[in-house]
Amino acid sequence: MGGSQGASGINQVLFKCAPMLKDKPLQIIHLTGERDDRLAAANYQRECIPHYVAPFHHRMEDAYSAADLVISRAGAASLSELSQFGLASILIPYPYATDDHQTCNAKVFVDAGAAELQHERQCDSETFSALISNLLTDDRRREQMSAAARAILPVMPPTMSPTK
Repeated sequence: MGGSQGASGINQVLFKCAPMLKDKPLQIIHLTGERDDRLAAANYQRECIPHYVAPFHHRMEDAYSAADLVISRAGAASLSELSQFGLASILIPYPYATDDHQTCNAKVFVDAGAAELQHERQCDSETFSALISNLLTDDRRREQMSAAARAILPVMPPTMSPTK
């Protein structure tokens, strides 16, 4: 997910990774933003990867509850939700954010052991697909990352309770 506007950079990286992920036991929920939803759906269909693609999703608690790993920008709202739901993540900060604040946000999660950090400009499909595969096959590491994410934001608002 790339936030409410989507993230073309993240979408492009995932499009390039799809052929390397097609033999992995995974299902993708990809929130693309308005421009890339049809392209993403066609891409996953061509690679025979089970998927749900939408420009935006209004009930994020449903998506989060189904997720084992999240690939996301590192905006404050997204990170608070990742912490709330205790989700392991790969964070790709928006490269044009003012004062590079999304990288600073992501480093909090990385330093806590809750996330991996990838910079969009340096993200190649082979390395990125290997990172995804490694995290998806390492249940123990994802559990540790999840616990670390949950510990970052210990207070849970009653309106967004995880169902996982």
